[in-house]
Amino acid sequence: MQGIDAYKQLIEKEITELKIKDEPSGLYSPITYLLGLGGKRMRPILSMMSAELFGGNPKEALNSGLAIELFHNFSLIHDDIMDNAPLRRGYPTVHTKWSEKTGILSGDALFVVAYHYLAQNTVTYLNTLLHTFSVRVMEVCEGQQMDMDFETRDDVSIDEYIEMIRLKTSVLLGAALEMGAIVADASRDDVQRIYSFGENVGIAFQLQDDILDLYADPDKFGKQVGGDILANKKTFLLLKAFELADNDQQKKLQELSEEVDEQMKVEETRKIFDQLGVRELARIEMERHYALALESMELVTASVEKKKPLLKVAEYLMNREV
Repeated sequence: MQGIDAYKQLIEKEITELKIKDEPSGLYSPITYLLGLGGKRMRPILSMMSAELFGGNPKEALNSGLAIELFHNFSLIHDDIMDNAPLRRGYPTVHTKWSEKTGILSGDALFVVAYHYLAQNTVTYLNTLLHTFSVRVMEVCEGQQMDMDFETRDDVSIDEYIEMIRLKTSVLLGAALEMGAIVADASRDDVQRIYSFGENVGIAFQLQDDILDLYADPDKFGKQVGGDILANKKTFLLLKAFELADNDQQKKLQELSEEVDEQMKVEETRKIFDQLGVRELARIEMERHYALALESMELVTASVEKKKPLLKVAEYLMNREV
C-alpha cells in the first residue's frame, strides 16, 4: 500500500501541470490561483485508495479523482459568491480578488475542465463514470439549494438537515470511493458498499464540524469560533436546541439571532446549548453515522489487511481537534 503522501504528491503534480491557457487571463488566472491555494486533496486520494482496495491500479483512478477534486473547487468558487465569503484557506476568495462575474465564469470553466479529466478514462468504464459523476454532481446542487432554502425557513427538521449535509457534503466523498471501485472492476454490491462507507463518514465529519465550530480550541481552530452562530446557520446543534428548549429558552434563542454583540451572542447561545446537552447529542449522532460507515466497510469483500488504510483515514477524520 503506497502511503497517502505518495498519492498526494502525484495529485499535486497533476494539478500543477494542469494545462490551463494563459489567455484570456481574466478567465484562467482565477482557476490557477484557486488550485494553487492547496487543500488536503482527500477526494482523489480516496479514489486511488479505493481502486487499490479492490485490486486495481491506483493510477487508473487518478483522472476520476481529479474530476471530483476540480468539481469540488468549482463549487467552492460559486459557494463563496453565494455566501459572500471574503476568505478561502486564508486568502481572498476569487470573487473578492477579481469580481463576482469573473468568479461565475471561471467556475463554469473549471467545471468543464473536470469533465475533461473524467473523459480521459477508458471506454470500458466511461459511461458508468459519466453517469455516476453526473448523478453525484446534481445531488450536490440539490444540497446547496436545500441549504439556501433553510435560511428563510423556521421549521427545518433534524432529518432534513441530515439529508442536506448528505447531499451537499457527503456524496462527493462517497463518489470518490465509488468511482475508484468502478475502475477496479469491483462488484456492483461492493461499489455500493464503499459508497455508503464514504457517505456516512462524510455525514459524521460534517456533524463533527458543527461541534468544532463552537467547541474547538480557539488557538487550534484557525478561524473564529462560533462562526455558525454568528451567521445564524441552522446546524444540528441549533435545530436540536430548538427541539428541546422550553418556551423561555426558545424565546432567548430567537432574541440571540438578532444580537449584534458577537461575543455575547456566541457565549449566551453556548450556555443554552450546554443546558440542553446538544453537544453530546450531536456527538451521538456523529458516532451513529460512523458506525454505519464501519458496517458498510465490514461487508466489503476484501481482506481486513486491505481495508486498514481506509479505516485509518476514517479514524483520523473522526478524531481531529480542528
